[in-house]
Amino acid sequence: MKLAIPKERMADEPRVAASPDTVKKLIALGFDVAVEAGAGAGAHISDAAFTEAGASIASSSADALKDADVVFGVRGLDDEQLGSVKKGAVLAAILNPYGDKARVQKYADAGIIAIAMEFMPRITRAQSMDVLSSQSNLAGYKSVLDAAAEFSRAMPMMMTAAGTIAPARVFVFGAGVAGLQAIATAKRLGAIVSATDVRRAAGEQIESLGGTFIMVESDDEDGETAAGYAKEMSEDYKRRQAELVSEHIKKQDIVITTALIPGRAAPVLITEDMVKSMKPGSIIVDLAVEQGGNCPLSKAGEIVEVHGVKIIGHRNMAGRLSVDASALYARNLLNFISPQIDEESKTLKLDWEDETVTGTALTRDGAIIHPALTGENA
Repeated sequence: MKLAIPKERMADEPRVAASPDTVKKLIALGFDVAVEAGAGAGAHISDAAFTEAGASIASSSADALKDADVVFGVRGLDDEQLGSVKKGAVLAAILNPYGDKARVQKYADAGIIAIAMEFMPRITRAQSMDVLSSQSNLAGYKSVLDAAAEFSRAMPMMMTAAGTIAPARVFVFGAGVAGLQAIATAKRLGAIVSATDVRRAAGEQIESLGGTFIMVESDDEDGETAAGYAKEMSEDYKRRQAELVSEHIKKQDIVITTALIPGRAAPVLITEDMVKSMKPGSIIVDLAVEQGGNCPLSKAGEIVEVHGVKIIGHRNMAGRLSVDASALYARNLLNFISPQIDEESKTLKLDWEDETVTGTALTRDGAIIHPALTGENA
C-alpha cells in the first residue's frame, strides 16, 4: 500500500498531514509512505527527518501521488494534483464540503473516496480523530496571545508603588473547544473573563474555568444540536442576545468570537454600533473570519482599526502554531486510518458500517454520498 503526503498548495497553509512519528507508525501498519519534497517546511520538519522515519521523498506532487492508495492532506487537492490520483484512492483531509461543493463533485468525478475529516462524528471512540477539536484548541489559545500582543495594556492586575493597574476584561463568544481554551488562556494571563453561548450546558464549563457565564434567559430554547454543535437560534432570541451583549461589551477590553454554525455563514454577533461603543484601544479577535466573520468589520487575513478598535482577522489561526497543529492533525489522521487496516493482510479495508467512515465519506464510486450534501437529511 502506498500513502502519499503532498505539499500543501493553498496560501497561508503551513501545516503538513504527517510527522516523523506518524510516518513510523504508518509504515508499521504496512504503508509505503511518500512525502513530497518540502511538505513539512512550514512546520519545521525537514525532508531528512521524514527520510529518517522511513518515508521516501518525492521530487514532485505528481510523483508522490502516483499509484497512491491513500492520500493524507490538510486542505485537499487542487485540479492538477487530482489528476495524478488513481481511481479508487482514499483522500482524507479538511475538505470544506459546504463551502466548496464544486470540488466535492470533482472528487466524485475522479472516482476517489473523499473523507472530510471535519465531519468526524462526535462519539467517544472518535475523539482521537476529531480534527476540529485538536485544531480549535490551538486556535483558541493563539487568539488570546494575538490579542495580548496587540493590546496596549497589561492583562493581569499589577500592584506597584506608583499605583495599581486594573486587570483586562476579556469576553468570549462561544464556549466550544476554541472558546473554552480562550477562556482558560485569558484566565491564566490574569484577565477577568466572561463568556456567552447559546447552549445552556456551556455555563458549567465556563464557570469551571473561572469565567462568568452571560446568557439570554429562555425557558424553552436551547442552542445545542444532538451532535453537540451550536444551532441557529430564533429571531427573538437573537434580538434579546444582541441587547444583552450590547450592554456587556461596552465594558470589555478584549472580545474573542468563535461562533460558527456548520454549513452556514458565521452569525453576526458584533455590530458596528457595538464596536463604536467599545473603549479606544480595545481588541476584537474574529476566529470566524474565514466564514464571513462574527463582526462585519473584520477582514480575512488583516488587522484593521475601526472606530479606535483593532479587529484581528488572521486566517488559519491553528496554522499559526504549525508545529503543534501538524503534530496533532497527523495523529488524528493516523487514528482514523489505523482501524481500517487488516492486520493480517496489511491491506486497507474501509468498514462501511463504521460511523467514522460513513460520517465522513463524501464520495464513493463516482457519486456524492454524504446525506448533508445530497439533501437526504434536510
